[in-house]
Amino acid sequence: MRIAHIIIIHKNMAQLDRLIESLRHPESDFYVHVDAKVPASEFQHLLKLPQVTFLDHRIQCNWGGFSILKAIFNVIDAVVNSGKEYGFINLMSGQDYPIQSTQHIYDFMLSHQGKTFISYETSSDSHWWKKAFHRYEKYHLTDFKMKGKYLIERVLNKITPARKFPGYTTLYGGNKSTWWTIDWECAVHINKVFQEDTKLQNFLKLCWGTDEFVIPTLIMNSPFKKNVINNSLRYIDWSEGNASPKVLGIGDFNTIQKSGMLYARKFDQDIDAAILNKIDGAILSVTQPTDINH
Repeated sequence: MRIAHIIIIHKNMAQLDRLIESLRHPESDFYVHVDAKVPASEFQHLLKLPQVTFLDHRIQCNWGGFSILKAIFNVIDAVVNSGKEYGFINLMSGQDYPIQSTQHIYDFMLSHQGKTFISYETSSDSHWWKKAFHRYEKYHLTDFKMKGKYLIERVLNKITPARKFPGYTTLYGGNKSTWWTIDWECAVHINKVFQEDTKLQNFLKLCWGTDEFVIPTLIMNSPFKKNVINNSLRYIDWSEGNASPKVLGIGDFNTIQKSGMLYARKFDQDIDAAILNKIDGAILSVTQPTDINH
């Protein structure tokens, strides 16, 4: 069984190199999308890394824009059409990091073949969703470059009724939903649905934060729903109440170690490299039991 690690990155190429090396395993490959805003010169030294494929067609990703989801699906599509078959596709950002040994991660996935790991909340009964409906009910011009676009947004949202999400009545998502580990057959299915549904894609171009709710919605409205475990296998700290999760540092080490997860985010070695050094030296040398019920 092989694992395809998808990595979406927009900065810190040195940290990308470190992430790939920390995940390297004989049965793993890496598919990397570097934001088009990043000059090619910044990652030229990484292009010849073994088992690594860099996407040639790069998208300029805007925070909250449909462009991020489009980039993710471009990489999923590249994996699906790579000519290889994987047991799992694992989506990470360049600021994620494993907190278990690569062999432990591989053995865990081998023992859970056919399962999909993604965190989600349901649109019918979720505190997160109460603040998230505007993401698709309102018009968002995040990916558009035009003068006065915020004025246009305000006018559109003042004079038009709430938009209705096409095709699905129950939606799934949350602030831990973007990053996941998906079974191969499930990934093939959602890629086909997304790539063929031009109506959905056109609708999503005017939404915000689609990376946090579209993929779990596609999965949970599919035959693969029965194989989903509501756990992304990632430790993420949203305790600061900001729009982005806490940047983890050396003071978070004990909590990370006790989390029972496979991965954690987010890290920035320019802010605190000591935490990554300590993970490499301590956690990765001693396997922690993985708690999928966490």
